[in-house]
Amino acid sequence: MTEKWKSAPGAPADVSRLQDASSARHKLDAGERIVARAPRTIADTGLDQNFLLELIAKSTLLLGKVSLTQLVQRLKLGAGVLDSVVAFAVRERVMEIVRRGANDIDVELQLTDNGRVRATEYMARCRYAGPAPVALATYEEVILRQSVRQIQATRASVRAAFAGLTVKPALLDDIGGAVNSGKPVIFFGPPGSGKTSLAERLGRLLPGRVAVPYAIAIENEVIQVFDPLIHEPCETAGLDGALSPQADARWQICRRPTVLSGGELTLDMLELRYDAVSGFYQAPPHVKANGGLYIVDDLGRQRVAPADLLNRWIVPFDRGRDMLTLRTGLRFSLPFDVWVGFSSNFAPEELGDEAFFRRLGCKLYIGPLDVAEYRSVYDMRCKELGVASDDEAFEFLIHRLHVPAGRQLLACYPGDLLRIVLANASYFEQPAVADGPSLLRAWNSYFAVVGEHENQPPPQVGAEWQPKKVAAG
Repeated sequence: MTEKWKSAPGAPADVSRLQDASSARHKLDAGERIVARAPRTIADTGLDQNFLLELIAKSTLLLGKVSLTQLVQRLKLGAGVLDSVVAFAVRERVMEIVRRGANDIDVELQLTDNGRVRATEYMARCRYAGPAPVALATYEEVILRQSVRQIQATRASVRAAFAGLTVKPALLDDIGGAVNSGKPVIFFGPPGSGKTSLAERLGRLLPGRVAVPYAIAIENEVIQVFDPLIHEPCETAGLDGALSPQADARWQICRRPTVLSGGELTLDMLELRYDAVSGFYQAPPHVKANGGLYIVDDLGRQRVAPADLLNRWIVPFDRGRDMLTLRTGLRFSLPFDVWVGFSSNFAPEELGDEAFFRRLGCKLYIGPLDVAEYRSVYDMRCKELGVASDDEAFEFLIHRLHVPAGRQLLACYPGDLLRIVLANASYFEQPAVADGPSLLRAWNSYFAVVGEHENQPPPQVGAEWQPKKVAAG
């Protein structure tokens, strides 16, 4: 066990609503400059002709009769490419033309009897029938062009990103240095000091847009990358969340992603996840975060030993590449272009060995607030929640509740207590006012105090935080 922290080298952030600091960011290249031109031939797609035939056959099986225009919209490939594959499918008697219009794209198709049998076999093997994947080599080229490692923060951009938060200037400067180093950063300190939300705010320091493929193909195996729960398509001038007509439509232009994993994280989750029912893979969270931020919250509370979890990333941190394995046993590497942030209630030296400790570029302590900072957070929460309060109520909170109980002034407490005050006021059909009695009621409920405040049990949390020992295994 390490010694107690007698002085904090930084102060916690007041982690409230996140404000957009886009006006202070450097604008990166537009999506149509990041992504190559749309493929004009089958060879340009980087995919095998038979693989494309399977995609078309499965789409037609799902849709019944299908037009060439529908296939263009579904598979995100140009009419010229698809026309070549369709011609091949007709020659192979997999598809047949049922109607031909006035121009080449006005064509309606359906599967032949033989085609339906083959499409059913394709679907049994892999049910993926969405946008055509991109080749791994193409994926790597785009990741390098939009690399998160190219980003450089300035003092002005950091202050703009954290505007409205109670953060000491020294801590902001440390965060800015962490961005420019490109190395992982860990926020550590007592629970409730705002580490998680502060880590999430790091995503506001990543400017510009990134191109995210719907899927990538390796040895004709499909790995889905775009995730609507993670990736937020842009609405920017000339793009509207999509690419220009000249760009490869198999990519979606998005804001740089922020992905968060918590106590549920296991080593298996950092590998490809194959779904035997669908027949294709989901990319692991750090791959979906490529070009952006990946946060591991509550490090030390996962179901795997922290040392094992951290050792998984030693090589990717050093080399900027990760190794993944298909169910066929094929191993391949792809870019590890992610800025990684950790938050933990444990001191960094207790989380792993010296090898990993050295690779954590910045270790930032997030501790209790001082009284002035706590008042700032309290006033902000009152305003946000619409709770009336005054100096006397705040003095009561500090001197009649915090001090006797030995409770640290953590950033989470004002919001949590005032929400209880608000809920009680609604129940009693009274105005939302934070005064001595209402704060006392909220305090007793929040901290599970038995009886009146004066008769509460001795406090179990001292005025200083001690790092916790990490359980082995």
